[in-house]
Amino acid sequence: MCGRYVVTNAVSKTQKIVKKAIKVKNIANYNAHPLQELPVIKKYLNGNTLESLRWGIVPKWAKKKNFRPLINARSETINEKISFKAIIKSSKCIVVADGYYEWKLIEKKKVPYFIFRKDKKPLFIAGIFANNEFCLITENADGCLLDIHHRKPVIMNESDINYYLNNKNDASDFFINRNKPDFDFYKVSRDINKPTNNNPNNLVRI
Repeated sequence: MCGRYVVTNAVSKTQKIVKKAIKVKNIANYNAHPLQELPVIKKYLNGNTLESLRWGIVPKWAKKKNFRPLINARSETINEKISFKAIIKSSKCIVVADGYYEWKLIEKKKVPYFIFRKDKKPLFIAGIFANNEFCLITENADGCLLDIHHRKPVIMNESDINYYLNNKNDASDFFINRNKPDFDFYKVSRDINKPTNNNPNNLVRI
């Protein structure tokens, strides 16, 4: 599961990928969390755009006022779940990030880590959207990331973005066969546990 991430200067990072940015500014968010308006890439007939959508999808069938928005969707079952099987074919998006946080259980305590690409390039995370809401797509962790958590976001290379956005099926083949980047990570302060703690100190290695 991915429930927090970092995104800075999304407009600058995507200027070669999108045709225009709509109501998105070059700001720094060091503790992006569910229910926030965050930058994603969407495809239109005349090109890609960078827009702000709310993290967490509330399905149309949800009737309870206290329904918890869906922030992650599993790549392995996304084409089976009633909440996702229609929109994965027609409403794909890319979530822009610098890296994400994950918690490792150590002696019954959850210790936060910051995870990022080894080459320091931006993270382009596969996502889906419905109306003005989005959620991330996750998959089984592998390699060094297994030491922290058993799930991770589906992260693609910049060269895969248009293929993913243009894909008219459930993208299951793409999830399996894409080239995966290498990652690195380090421990950070538990201050990130509070969404209101949003500053560069969140990224200090401890």
